[in-house]
Amino acid sequence: MATWEDLLAFVRTEYQLASGTVEDGETEYRIIEDNDDEVRILVEYDDNRSQIVIVYHEQLDGHEDWVQVISVCGRASDVDLQRLLEELGQTSVVCGAVIIGEHVVLRHSLPLVNLDINEFTDPLNFVAETADHLEALFFRNDDY
Repeated sequence: MATWEDLLAFVRTEYQLASGTVEDGETEYRIIEDNDDEVRILVEYDDNRSQIVIVYHEQLDGHEDWVQVISVCGRASDVDLQRLLEELGQTSVVCGAVIIGEHVVLRHSLPLVNLDINEFTDPLNFVAETADHLEALFFRNDDY
């Protein structure tokens, strides 16, 4: 996989079949929004929790194509950020936490050139699972 268009084609095929979902064990994935630079995937777990993951096209320095895998945990003002970062440090090696606007967001970025599909699908799953874990632990609600 080498281009954003290639990744989009994979995501559209893998996560938006005729039934609207793809089952991976205990998890279902469904595209809920799709445009040229961003795809939103709803990840639903058997425990009735869910997480939205945003797959976003980014160009570094106007010429290097990257993909960002993003998931919101909750509002930054509603959490002890030190405790959240300590938990993230103990539970994940894949993503980092940032504040975008009012929200704590987990983000993982990957260059598209020479990207293997497992380098995308595994981080997507890890970002979703980690964001859902942090949301449940620190925010209690399932808002994102």
